[in-house]
Amino acid sequence: MLSRCTRLTSSPVALEDLYGLVLADAVTAPESVPPFENTAVDGYAVRSSDVVSPPATLKVVGELTAGAAPGIAVEPGTAVRIMTGAPIPEGCDAIVMVEDTERLEDVDGVVVKTSVPAGAGIRLAGSDIKRGDVLFSAGVEVNAAMLGVLSSCNVRSASAHPRPRVAVLSTGDELVDDGSPLHIGQIRESNRTMLLRLVADAGCESVDYGIVRDDEDALERVLREAAETCDAIVTSGGVSMGDYDVVKLVLSRIADMRWMQIAMKPAKPFAFGEITAGTRHVPVFGLPGNPVSSFVSFELLARPALRSMAGHPATTAFRSYATVILDDDIQRKSDGKVHFDRVFAYWHQDGRLHVRRSDAQASHQLSASAQTNALLEVPNGNGMKAGDTARALLFRPA
Repeated sequence: MLSRCTRLTSSPVALEDLYGLVLADAVTAPESVPPFENTAVDGYAVRSSDVVSPPATLKVVGELTAGAAPGIAVEPGTAVRIMTGAPIPEGCDAIVMVEDTERLEDVDGVVVKTSVPAGAGIRLAGSDIKRGDVLFSAGVEVNAAMLGVLSSCNVRSASAHPRPRVAVLSTGDELVDDGSPLHIGQIRESNRTMLLRLVADAGCESVDYGIVRDDEDALERVLREAAETCDAIVTSGGVSMGDYDVVKLVLSRIADMRWMQIAMKPAKPFAFGEITAGTRHVPVFGLPGNPVSSFVSFELLARPALRSMAGHPATTAFRSYATVILDDDIQRKSDGKVHFDRVFAYWHQDGRLHVRRSDAQASHQLSASAQTNALLEVPNGNGMKAGDTARALLFRPA
């Protein structure tokens, strides 16, 4: 899937639109930060040689605020009142914090109560960023702090990969999402609602294609429209080996699909393929219909592929695994599959990451999964004991 889900073509993106996108190229600084020497504290600009033997009384000859030009010089025996961020005046080589002084208003002077070394309280030009420095490498997702850094040195745009537009749809005559009373055989739609948010949380633009009834022509029309306007398609249901389902019938006809049975539980059935739309090959992810299976297969299989399309390298396309301590016995039978149990991860007082297993692990029990924040990897075998170490994939911070 990763080899078929190629990164979307990058383009220059304005600073205000970069948040959450992945950089396609390294970004270098066009300006230094700070651009000039300035003070790190409120206080008095002095010559350090004047305050070697405190207390020292100096004449206050002016005041500098942030944004003001430094038109005042610090001569021997004088000081300048200065505010944080203001430029360093000529003759000054140190700043005394206001807390270490006493102002003498009647004689326009100040008593400095402590000595300071040369350079104290002064931010040197370029001490944070120097012009030409590599700020961020390609493959990094832009966060809020990065936007601040880019803005601080006048980066107005950067090359980035766009968010993949991902079509999400549900199929079935039995699905109801308008709040009307259920009739026998009907169920509330839930997978599409969940998947739209999961797609968005993965850094993509989710596009709601609604519920498509069990009509081959209607489904083909929706899938082809989605392939024309979106970069990927996510469906749920109709991927089991024995299913005689409209989804399987249509996708088998209009797409190059692979129908899989994966040695994992839940989410054993899975499908992946491509619909050709002009010169584009649009990936299609066929998730199983049971809600928990749909959730798990998206997290483990579809999400990394979609993030790869958005420009993420493998290090960030996949969720992080953590070593955890089991609070409960995990009972299972050997069946040739890796089990992924829904667990709640938390930091224990012993300083280690522990997990509590949800009692409801059936593939239709989504309500229990909503109270968890990790998937515990349970290898094939006869289970594990409380106190054992294991691997867990974290999908929300512990």
